[in-house]
Amino acid sequence: MSTQITQLSQGLTVATENVPGALSVAAGVWVGVGARDEPAELSGASHFLEHLLFKGTADRSAKQISESVDRVGGDMNAFTTKEYTAYYCRLPRRSQAMAIELLGDVLSRPALRESDVDSERKVILEELAMDDDSPDDVAHRLLLASLFPEHPLGRETAGDVETVMATTAADIQQFHAYWYRSNNTVVAVAGDIDHDVVLGQITAAFADLGVDGAKPERIRPESSPGAISLLEDDTEQVHLTFGFRAFDRMDPDREALDVMNHILGGGMSSRLFEEIREKRGLVYSVYSGASLYSDGGLLSIYAGARPEQAAEVAGLVRIELDRLRTHGVTNDELDIARGYLSGSFALGLEDSGSRMARNAGLLTAMGAIRSPEEQAARWEAVSSSDVDRVIERILSRPVVVSAVGPITDELRAVVEV
Repeated sequence: MSTQITQLSQGLTVATENVPGALSVAAGVWVGVGARDEPAELSGASHFLEHLLFKGTADRSAKQISESVDRVGGDMNAFTTKEYTAYYCRLPRRSQAMAIELLGDVLSRPALRESDVDSERKVILEELAMDDDSPDDVAHRLLLASLFPEHPLGRETAGDVETVMATTAADIQQFHAYWYRSNNTVVAVAGDIDHDVVLGQITAAFADLGVDGAKPERIRPESSPGAISLLEDDTEQVHLTFGFRAFDRMDPDREALDVMNHILGGGMSSRLFEEIREKRGLVYSVYSGASLYSDGGLLSIYAGARPEQAAEVAGLVRIELDRLRTHGVTNDELDIARGYLSGSFALGLEDSGSRMARNAGLLTAMGAIRSPEEQAARWEAVSSSDVDRVIERILSRPVVVSAVGPITDELRAVVEV
């Protein structure tokens, strides 16, 4: 398998990966603008636009777009993150040309009609309402707002009711015209493909995408994080989150953080899962995760527990964090984590969609693609001293806690320590 990166004359970056024998072709477009790049009054614009691009183009209706994909058994979707917006299509190999042409049409020539903005606004408001009815989502939202106060990274990706209601068709049209341009866009294709044929298809499909264009100028989060955010709610569980500020995605300790995170709460053999779920049966779900951005990041922990057990769970989380800070990790834990990361990574690259998404994401976020072999080697090279350094860098920082649900006095006493 080979990956080729090409800069087209109009400024578009293209990554193609030939996967001999693959039955599907995956094509994706990653645009380097996300929720953190919006002005506060347009919070949610990237997500709003993501929805609207499937509502039709100059030549296709929304129904024609969905029917063309369904007709060949494929799938087409999109998602918005803090720093980029992604659109992708995965179709049988014989439909390769259609996948690229369809994405080019959707990205380059969206209709963005006022009537579509008004109808999709209702859909997004329902999505926001659905999220509000998910207390674990609310807990994570509170955690982000406390970790990055008064900063775009702390805002909800989809915006809020006020900004979604205030956004107009003209706002969305201007947002698309300014950001959806070739210099800010990566197109990636993976499958049993011919590089030169794909380049020709992309050149034609994206001919109408605006040339040049600026990349977002981002402000590093400097304000101090908050401490505790407790929201009383009538739920069956208390949804607990703990968070620490971390470093950016280009930091040389990134792989050591991956290893530390897996040991803490990244898998079924992790300390949090073993101690809180397996040994004590106090939760169904408990895990940790890391999110890294261009100029900062975070490590978070989540646990959901019945109100009468939430204080004990919160205390156990604190104990495991203290134990990690005080005693570090064992050689066996280190070996398991390195093996899990490299092994699951290899399994995740078995299909064309995963390879396409990896290439597009790396080019958009980092400007280069590491080979799978190099990435696996970076995890395998992590030592216990590397993990100790990351523990000191992150877990010595102030912890932020949020909780949603019936808040007992016992829980309040534990989290307010």
